[in-house]
Amino acid sequence: MSDNDCLFCKMVSGDISPDIVYENDHVLAFRDINPRAPVHVLVIPKNHVPTLADLDNPEIAAQCLLAAKTVAELEGLSENGYRTVINCKQWGGQEVYHLHLHVLGGRAMTWPPG
Repeated sequence: MSDNDCLFCKMVSGDISPDIVYENDHVLAFRDINPRAPVHVLVIPKNHVPTLADLDNPEIAAQCLLAAKTVAELEGLSENGYRTVINCKQWGGQEVYHLHLHVLGGRAMTWPPG
């Protein structure tokens, strides 16, 4: 399932080539083009789900979380820690309406985030 107008679906299909960090049958993880930390990777499900509010498949959630853990390990973030963020809809700061999880690290994170 994909959306022909969705930027992230175009990455999954290969129409756009992101800087891929990790990929498996269920997810794609790539570097954010506007990084907010030294390491900023987005993890997306290969199936189009517009927002977290639209997610109804626990397997997709599990695959995204496991991929975030793998990305953190691959990027050397596991020892010192990292942040994961899912923005949902306009007030949550979501810009691309394809579910995605941010993996941020490489520096100490502050709280509250914003």
